[in-house]
Amino acid sequence: MLGERGLRLVESITAELRAGRTAEELDDIFDELEEELLAAGHSAGLGSYRTTPPPGTPGYQRLPVSGPVHPALHVLACPRGHCGRVEASGDDAPHPDCRVFGQPLRTVPLR
Repeated sequence: MLGERGLRLVESITAELRAGRTAEELDDIFDELEEELLAAGHSAGLGSYRTTPPPGTPGYQRLPVSGPVHPALHVLACPRGHCGRVEASGDDAPHPDCRVFGQPLRTVPLR
């Protein structure tokens, strides 16, 4: 999940864009945000979000983790981290138990 500093950077970028600054003028802030995303485990960073969109497409895309449209993805894994068991998680289904330790599988965010 993006930390408080990253969220402040997103707010700062948004305010600057609304004030009329171009994305190119904000390269330093975008660099800082990319570092925050990478540190938070978003291995693609800003990726294609920093590229110039083709003509006729919206100028800015929603940033990863900037809102409820992009929920964090996760899997279920060994509760103690001893094995490589991984299962897809159900939306509201209870987590299955580990057959060895009898504990519910833990949620692990995908990076």
